[in-house]
Amino acid sequence: MSRPPIPSRDVPPRRALALGAAVTALLLPGVVALAGEVPEAPTGRVAERPNILVITVDTLRADRLSAAGYHRPTSPNIDRLFEGGIDFAQARTVEPLTNPSICSMFTALPPHRHGASRNGLRIRPGLPSLPKVLAEHGYTTAAFVGNWTLRDKLSGLGEHFQVYEEVLTRPRWFGLLRKEATAEDLTGETVDWVREHVSRDGAGPFMAWVHYVEPHAPYRLHKDFLSIFGDERRGNYSASDRYDTEIAFVDASIAELLDGVAQVSDPANTLIVFASDHGESLGEHNYWGHGRHLYEPTLRIPMALFWKGRLAAARVTAPAVTLDLAPTVLSLLGLPVPQEFEGYDWTAVLDGAPAPDGRVTRYEAHKGAVISKHESDLARRSGLLEIAMIENGKKEIFSVKKDRRLVFDLVRDPQELNALAPATSDPSDTLLSHMRQVFDGLAAQDEQPVEPLDEDSVAALRSLGYVD
Repeated sequence: MSRPPIPSRDVPPRRALALGAAVTALLLPGVVALAGEVPEAPTGRVAERPNILVITVDTLRADRLSAAGYHRPTSPNIDRLFEGGIDFAQARTVEPLTNPSICSMFTALPPHRHGASRNGLRIRPGLPSLPKVLAEHGYTTAAFVGNWTLRDKLSGLGEHFQVYEEVLTRPRWFGLLRKEATAEDLTGETVDWVREHVSRDGAGPFMAWVHYVEPHAPYRLHKDFLSIFGDERRGNYSASDRYDTEIAFVDASIAELLDGVAQVSDPANTLIVFASDHGESLGEHNYWGHGRHLYEPTLRIPMALFWKGRLAAARVTAPAVTLDLAPTVLSLLGLPVPQEFEGYDWTAVLDGAPAPDGRVTRYEAHKGAVISKHESDLARRSGLLEIAMIENGKKEIFSVKKDRRLVFDLVRDPQELNALAPATSDPSDTLLSHMRQVFDGLAAQDEQPVEPLDEDSVAALRSLGYVD
């Protein structure tokens, strides 16, 4: 049996993932088979363009999902997306900070090219993006965000969506932040919009993106989900324990989201994209939080594609980054991929080609926010903290501020405990070349004006830990 071909009005469709080709691909290095065959799509007409649901979860580590082998059942609903779809098991964000990461995901550009390298810096206007291309081909695009750093005033992301809803409905952060949103609020707003859109005659396909705030710090203990601890239940719960209940809480809301969307959009006609913007350090390397360092706990993220009856379940073990999502989704739909996109298109691999051999992936870390006029003049260059690259399982990190180099063998030392080179050693030529590109890109972006932040935004970013 074969997956039905993905038609295109504008470019020739890619050939279907026939069972034979799929099995061949799944036996190639970097891809592991999870299902014996591609299931047939349900009977009935399948729309020419599928609806697209993009789900991003703030601060979600890859290794805290039960699908990844975590010992607590934190994520039964998210697990189903990974078990039935394309699981990018070696996925990483290109920057462990919300606004830069999300901008990179939609534009397939690294932060030093799209300009939003720090929270509070707006993305460079006029860039192509996944939602823009979809809108050009008949999609209605909508975003639902509850994170202060993603407000259009701070991020500039509103340019890329026809509907940009800032769901700032209730206090979070123990009242420190006047307005944020919980997962229930975001789920309700998104489902209501999807239902209204589908009910319109001739509304056409939609792309809806929802960004959940949980499990971002400060982690709350969700008492309705203490069952995840099983026999571990006790009176005192650590920050790490509270983090796990936050995951369980958002997982339950995602189940409601998927159910609500499935009631009006046939799962066989709904492509689901799932990712985290970045991970979280929970004490590793004596660090709590994210954004300032490029160790694995903050870079590694869960990332998956799910399309019932159209994509065979597979586990991609080759390195992937958030830049890859936009070109892969467009290519799966048979839509043109903008030449500016830098991400890797995985559809050829899913169609039988070998996974990329020796791919080099690159990463950046920047200060959290820009709040002073003096700093604004060099907002991007002055904010660069670290750069890194991974090649053939070896990771090289260079701290720009501390003039320190770290090299790790991620295969033998996944916890990055044993540096392979002295901290005073010189960066490799490849990393130096990358550093020059980053500095040049940031310098070019500093020509863009930086709007001063209002008092509410400064207070919000400070309470979120993004102001030094």
